[in-house]
Amino acid sequence: MIYCFSGTGNSRYVARCLGQALGHKIINIDAASLLRPERYHSVDEITVWVFPVHSWGVPKVVERFMRKMPAIAGRHYMVCTCGDDIGLAHKQWRRLVERYHGLASGAYSVQMPNTYVLLPGFDVDSDDVERDKLAKSKARIDYVASRIAGGYTDDDVVKGALPWLKSRVVYPLFMAFMTSPRPFNVDRSRCVGCGRCVARCPMFNVHQDAAKRPVWGDNCAFCQACYHACPSHAVAYGRRTKKKGQYNCPLR
Repeated sequence: MIYCFSGTGNSRYVARCLGQALGHKIINIDAASLLRPERYHSVDEITVWVFPVHSWGVPKVVERFMRKMPAIAGRHYMVCTCGDDIGLAHKQWRRLVERYHGLASGAYSVQMPNTYVLLPGFDVDSDDVERDKLAKSKARIDYVASRIAGGYTDDDVVKGALPWLKSRVVYPLFMAFMTSPRPFNVDRSRCVGCGRCVARCPMFNVHQDAAKRPVWGDNCAFCQACYHACPSHAVAYGRRTKKKGQYNCPLR
């Protein structure tokens, strides 16, 4: 079984490739599966968790799902997508698996195009960097699949510089103070009312008002799917996303 959380599609693509290589079913981690996680309980010998790194840690929605899911036996693997590095996210994942489930086996990272744009200094990659990352991703995913199929238990991740600071200091502060959905807003003069932001939200946190303009609730996973999905670049996060780029994984 593969449990996948994805916003802009990077992790979804990785999960699909792994599913094809390993012959595993994919379950999306979203608002629906969070309501009754026991319905999606795995009895497979191997369970794979695929998700993007969030501020050098495990996304809170993935942590919630792992806590709520009845204990899953067997071997567990992590495949974490990242723009550059994951810090010590793999160690956090290991603690969650060992506390709530079974044996934490291998952990792997896959570099994909950057998606985080909500703070100064962060933006999507240039076109050249994006193409280069996507071109290299399939070979990396195939390698990871071969390691999982072979029963390896290595940690093959890009931790980056100062991983302890990023994951043990920045991550908890970021999750506590920098993940509010309240700054999300829409430029009503640019919004075309297409509803893509609603359809793409994995948490059912966006709905349309009477004028077909998006309204955000409080159940946000901070995946930025709503921002990146907007065809007219009408969705914003305060003023922080002004002149920032957009990205949606083109691979299927």
